[in-house]
Amino acid sequence: MFATRRFGTMVVGAARQKHTLPDLPYEYSALEPVISREIMSLHHSKHHATYVNNLNVAEEKLKQAQAQGDVSTIINLAPALKFNGGGHINHAIFWQNLSPNGGKPSDALTKAIETDFGSWENMKNQLAAASVGVQGSGWGWLGYNKQMKKLQIATCQNQDPLQATTGLVPLFGIDVWEHAYYLQYKNVRADYVKAIFDVANWKDVSARYEQAQA
Repeated sequence: MFATRRFGTMVVGAARQKHTLPDLPYEYSALEPVISREIMSLHHSKHHATYVNNLNVAEEKLKQAQAQGDVSTIINLAPALKFNGGGHINHAIFWQNLSPNGGKPSDALTKAIETDFGSWENMKNQLAAASVGVQGSGWGWLGYNKQMKKLQIATCQNQDPLQATTGLVPLFGIDVWEHAYYLQYKNVRADYVKAIFDVANWKDVSARYEQAQA
């Protein structure tokens, strides 16, 4: 399943944009042995697709509620919009953050990591520890603080999007929901988190860092 990089929306009539599942820029089996084909297929075509579908349903209900001035329904839709919208945003970044040929980080990103964390290994160790330490389901992130102009590590519960939750621009995310690794790594989240750095797309992360600084 190949595709050019895109977020995944299409115009439906003239009223609104309907979210669509973005294609992966590599085959489902491309990240083996770090992430199996079965996991990638289920994760992308089932889990991410469900977030997209449910987000579209929630947005349609929101549109109707707004047209009717139904404030109670508008308020009640907030959790569904946050959860499914966050799931769509997070996974659209996650697929691009991974690659069988991720290359090396740019000189600018390398320098920033060394400045803000002391060394590349310190950053990886801190991000891994934070990701493994997420209670229940969630994400570990390397993000960029635009106000402080520095890299930071943060975690988010469930599908909370990093930027909306913390203000950090997402650069590299590690999905630690069990559906991202359990079929292969069972309950040993730490092994999955350690291995995922081997398929990290540092070209993509570097590009996101450059864009975040703009």
